[in-house]
Amino acid sequence: MLRPRVIPIVITAAISASVLFGGWAIYNQVAVAAPLEQVAKEITGVVSSDKPVMDNEQVTIPIELNEDANLRDVYERIQANGEDIFDDRQLTLKFKGKPNKQLEDLWYAAMFDIAEAMETKTYSNIPEAMNKAAKAYKDITISTEMDEKNVYITIKNPEAVKYVVLPRTSNELEAW
Repeated sequence: MLRPRVIPIVITAAISASVLFGGWAIYNQVAVAAPLEQVAKEITGVVSSDKPVMDNEQVTIPIELNEDANLRDVYERIQANGEDIFDDRQLTLKFKGKPNKQLEDLWYAAMFDIAEAMETKTYSNIPEAMNKAAKAYKDITISTEMDEKNVYITIKNPEAVKYVVLPRTSNELEAW
């Protein structure tokens, strides 16, 4: 009876694994991530977008929007144009930009009321909560919109813009 040689078997297994995982990585980059990045860059209001980060549950796209971008429109167009790539994964936009203390403070001041409105599904209280929190600040513009999946909040001052997308599914709110 012939004894199998260990070294050739290990080398063959290592080469096979390298080819399989390398091929999968190339496919993921060329056929999935690159087209999705291009879809995001072609949308009006998008200044730049980076390579998407994908896992089994969600697709995260780092994106930078211009000041006049309509957040709901950008989100919906990326969702519609990338539908074939997303499958049943959740789209998450990660907004790039410099942080602004005034906008962050305003967001944290309104967060309790917004969390309560999201939890009780009284979405009409969100604009009121944002406007109430904004009274303490100067030169703030707030825009709130909603669709069947998300609530979109845009907070602007002359120096910066903060974008927030809140999923209307209560079990996803913990990731604020």
